[in-house]
Amino acid sequence: MSSRKDENHSSNASDCVRKTAVQSISLYDNRPDLGEPAAMTICPDMLAATSKLQQQATEVRTHRINWQSYHQSQMITAEDFAFISAFDNADSAKREELLAEQRMQCAKTFLNLLEHVSKDQTVQYVLVLIDDMLQEDRSRVDIFRDYSLKKKEPICGMFINLLNCSDPFISNMSARIMAKIACWGSHRMEDNDLVFYLGWLKEELKNPNNEYMQSVARCLQMMLRIDDYRSAFISVDGISTLLSVLSGRLNFQVQYQLIFCLWVLTFNPKLAERMNKFSIIPILADILSDSVKEKVTRIILAVFRNLIEKPEDPSMAKEHCIAMVQSKVLKQLSILEQRKFDDEDIVEDVEFLNEKLQASVQDLSSFDEYATELKSGRLEWSPVHRSAPFWRENASRLNEKNYELLKILIHLLETSSDPLVLSVASFDIGEYVRHYPRGKHVIEQLGGKQLVMQLLSHDDPNVRYEALLAVQKLMVHNWEYLGRQLEKEQSTATTKSGTVLNTKA
Repeated sequence: MSSRKDENHSSNASDCVRKTAVQSISLYDNRPDLGEPAAMTICPDMLAATSKLQQQATEVRTHRINWQSYHQSQMITAEDFAFISAFDNADSAKREELLAEQRMQCAKTFLNLLEHVSKDQTVQYVLVLIDDMLQEDRSRVDIFRDYSLKKKEPICGMFINLLNCSDPFISNMSARIMAKIACWGSHRMEDNDLVFYLGWLKEELKNPNNEYMQSVARCLQMMLRIDDYRSAFISVDGISTLLSVLSGRLNFQVQYQLIFCLWVLTFNPKLAERMNKFSIIPILADILSDSVKEKVTRIILAVFRNLIEKPEDPSMAKEHCIAMVQSKVLKQLSILEQRKFDDEDIVEDVEFLNEKLQASVQDLSSFDEYATELKSGRLEWSPVHRSAPFWRENASRLNEKNYELLKILIHLLETSSDPLVLSVASFDIGEYVRHYPRGKHVIEQLGGKQLVMQLLSHDDPNVRYEALLAVQKLMVHNWEYLGRQLEKEQSTATTKSGTVLNTKA
């Protein structure tokens, strides 16, 4: 990706980010960072789209806490009371002075309050104080890091416990603070805490009634900017979750944020090479065709560009181009070319993608087209399926890489619920068997024959029809072999008979 200037400043980071593609994360940070994405700007429409968590935090700030009553009832110690009273009533300059003088006491007091105070309203207030303190100066996350090292306790222990709180504001504000500690601190989050935290975020995303979806997505946006955390997210099946959620009904803001998460993942070359195994391209292509929001269009184009630029293996970049062509991305690019965009990044990305996809069309072989379609899991009656020359020339190629494509085909028979996919897959199994001499044996070994036969009772008549044809081809293969054997035996018998007669003569 070529370096581009930000609206407020430029960044010389190795992967310089477009000025607008990072706006949804701006509420966390408006300064450049050394990694990718690098530049952060505040976007007016993002500020307007205030999340429920932020709205509730504003309300929580208005309910001041009577710390004196907690002290008098001996629920907090004298030193905790002294610190929280001073901190809660201090202006920005006084807070800075107080934190410089009582760094360890700050962490100790906040953690003690979260541990010993049970009233939800007070816990909410303390969490907002902590979050505001970190937002004011992100280097303050190391206050908790230093304290945890001194006490030999996990830095996120208390906040992890609060993730399971019945009050959703408390759990989501704790998650927000954890993201800041994990991303802004001088040390990375411990592995066990990381896996638990990412798993919690993933489950929250899957909840269709989650009112705090924007806040959960923002936490994930922060986390996935850190390359060390990306592999952990993959290990908890994070990409599948993102794509599953994106396939449902979402408001454009959450849609943008989740695609942003996919975008930052593609900055890792190894992950960029693996992304389309999850069918990311056809899913994003569908969203692109329906999108009416420029910011959603922009971030999808940025993902597509990275999927071509970032892989180190040229064959993977080529495969991604073919997948985009098959997902009708070229058609969408032609539509976008007709529109006027003030955003230069969109214009550049449309030009880049058009050039790459047009070039891939020129080099596209029928087998490349078939393999990419199969890997996408979205089979349809494209010309290659019905082409007898294609199967004569390429049936044996389904055996390459330890039957990789054939296994995908059989997997679709087992897992897909789409009648079109099942019909085409059944047809392809039949054609493979018809044109590859040992096809029947291979299909049986891989469990395909049983799956095809099960489809004979499918509800959809087209599926039943294609399954029946495939079964007939499986059986005809046997008959043809048997016929050849009979012909061979008859020929041998005739020869022997002729020899005997000639001898007698």
